[in-house]
Amino acid sequence: MRAAGEMSAMAGAGDVLKRIDETRTWQEQLYRHLHAHPELSSHEVRTAAEIARRLREWGYEVQHIGGGVVGVLANGNGRTVLMRADIDALPVTELTGLPYASTVTAVDESGAAVGVAHACGHDVHITCLLGAAALLSGARQAWSGTFIALFQPAEETAAGARAMLADGLTSRIPRPDVAFGQHVLNHEAGVLGWQAGPVLSAGDSIRITLSGRGSHGSMPHLGVDPVVLAASVVLRLQTIVAREVEPGEFAVVTVGSSVAGTKSNIIADHAVLLVNVRTYDAEIRERVIASIERIVRAECEASGSPEPPAFEYYDQFPLTDNDPTVTARVAAAFREYFGEDRVVELGRITASEDFSRVPDAFGIPYSYWGVGGFTRDQQAYPNHSPHFAPAIHPTLDAGTEAIVVATLAYLGEDAS
Repeated sequence: MRAAGEMSAMAGAGDVLKRIDETRTWQEQLYRHLHAHPELSSHEVRTAAEIARRLREWGYEVQHIGGGVVGVLANGNGRTVLMRADIDALPVTELTGLPYASTVTAVDESGAAVGVAHACGHDVHITCLLGAAALLSGARQAWSGTFIALFQPAEETAAGARAMLADGLTSRIPRPDVAFGQHVLNHEAGVLGWQAGPVLSAGDSIRITLSGRGSHGSMPHLGVDPVVLAASVVLRLQTIVAREVEPGEFAVVTVGSSVAGTKSNIIADHAVLLVNVRTYDAEIRERVIASIERIVRAECEASGSPEPPAFEYYDQFPLTDNDPTVTARVAAAFREYFGEDRVVELGRITASEDFSRVPDAFGIPYSYWGVGGFTRDQQAYPNHSPHFAPAIHPTLDAGTEAIVVATLAYLGEDAS
């Protein structure tokens, strides 16, 4: 049984997408350009300028907000749909060997020289949303309402959505009725993945500074060794998921870095741990973080630390929790357009995103889906790998079509 308005929405999508052959050529060129010219988080100046230029050409009202770009296309009465794409790249040296591979280097926030690459597929996201924006602009007779194309900076550092909201996003654009996002993944190219409820985990990074007392390596009795303390903390933190989280529930606690000292015969005066937490449930998140702080404080006391530990929370990503009703509607529209064999249940993914901050700020429902990016004859590398390079096709077509199909499920004529 089809939802009310679904057939007309799909007919409208067909009317819009019949011109995709015309957009494909420039999308391919743009994708290669973006891939070869990535910009780090919060430095997406040239990328934003190119996006804004194209949106203006297609009749969008364009604003630069919080380092990002928003294009609004009003087309009569109807709902308002927001589609978001992230635009930043990673501090990764690309190893794909592609003729359009990035050779860009930059200086990161720590002052270190780093390679820069679109190793997470944000160049795909930009290209697909621009393609959909062009197609919707060129076929306004097929839909009614308002389409908002939001290009967000600094997703990788969890700063971009906050920056746009701090710059007045919610008061500077029309309030959407629904919001969408998508991400290219190391799944089969051309396949769309949907998931109702939690789909991407909440993520929290914690910098923990442990206080010791420096001494000569030959005189440990005169110091408090932060290396031993850090080792004890790391081991105890691994018991949180194993012994404090109910079996069947999900949580990850990872110590990604442990740094102390510079020389073999010097006992350092502090150690720094970098800890990452992933959860799908707000209560479990709170319990895990409380357990981390409890264990660290107890180990510091047991070791005789001269100062209490310091906790710095950063790179905090919210849970991405897809609205079941919206997701069911989008998935039905995908199946109608793409066919059952190209639309699959995605399952939960333990990566994290800041996309949901935008719809949450508006108080609106949302759905976030996956787009496969690797053909069967390719090695499917994970996101953030220096070898990550989705196939240009059918990935760009599928991502572009998905945006149009989801949008027309809400803005297509007679969609209800």
